[in-house]
Amino acid sequence: MKPIRTERLILRNWEERDRPLFHRINSDERVMEFFPFRRDRATADAMMDEFRSWIAEDGYGFAAAEIAETGECIGFIGLLETEDIDTLPAGTIEIGWRLAPEFWGNGYVTEAAEAWLDYGFETLGLDEIVSFAVAENHRSIAVMKRLGMRADAGANFDHPAVPDSHPHLKRHVLYRLSREDWQARRR
Repeated sequence: MKPIRTERLILRNWEERDRPLFHRINSDERVMEFFPFRRDRATADAMMDEFRSWIAEDGYGFAAAEIAETGECIGFIGLLETEDIDTLPAGTIEIGWRLAPEFWGNGYVTEAAEAWLDYGFETLGLDEIVSFAVAENHRSIAVMKRLGMRADAGANFDHPAVPDSHPHLKRHVLYRLSREDWQARRR
């Protein structure tokens, strides 16, 4: 993956120095509020390795987001093919993010997501990009709306990876952005 630069960020593949932050964002109670699990260090390391290999293979994925001025990794933002959502067609690409809490509220996710949308529609030639979140995850839903994504209430779903022991986390809302709507927003 060739790094993507925004005004304040560098979106790049994962590096060894990112492991502590990657583990932290995948085990932090605030970051993982809407997930039924927390990752220990070994599981987080394996997941980071998986993300890194996907990016190397496909040229995109849930990539590290680094503050350009300081070189500090703050989390991830990127595009990924959905695999475990039966209600979405094969090949559907989602945009997703996860940042350490001290970086919330600075517009980093929106800034990076805009760059990833550009990449998805211009470079990858996608017709649509989706995003989804637990129905109560108002912070992520607000980002989806800022990106110009539209709710598709008829496509909301119960996430198959959420166990029945966490019923409050099962229901997910789906937002969509078509290439046409993205182009209209850019004009």
